[in-house]
Amino acid sequence: MKDLIIVATITAKEGHEVLVREALERIVPPSRAEAGCIRYDLHIDLGNHASFIMLEAWRDEAALAEHEATPHFQELLKSVGGKADVQILKLNQLV
Repeated sequence: MKDLIIVATITAKEGHEVLVREALERIVPPSRAEAGCIRYDLHIDLGNHASFIMLEAWRDEAALAEHEATPHFQELLKSVGGKADVQILKLNQLV
C-alpha cells in the first residue's frame, strides 16, 4: 500500500493570521517525530499570506489516527478553532 498523503489548506480569518501561523509552526516538530510520519511540511501561499498549506505523508490511516489523537494535534485544534477555515484532502498515489 502506498503512503497516505494529506493536503491541508488552512486559511486564517482576518486578524488571526499570526496566531494561526504560530500554531501551525509549533505542531511541525512533534509531528515529524511521530513513528508513522513520513513528511510534515508547512508552506505559505505567496499570493495570500493568510493561507497555509500543510503537506503530509503518513504510513497509513492508523498512523494518521494516532497523530490526530496526540496532545499537540488537539492543542492545534483548540488554538485555531474558529480562527481559520480548513480543507483537508486525503490522497493515495495511483502511479
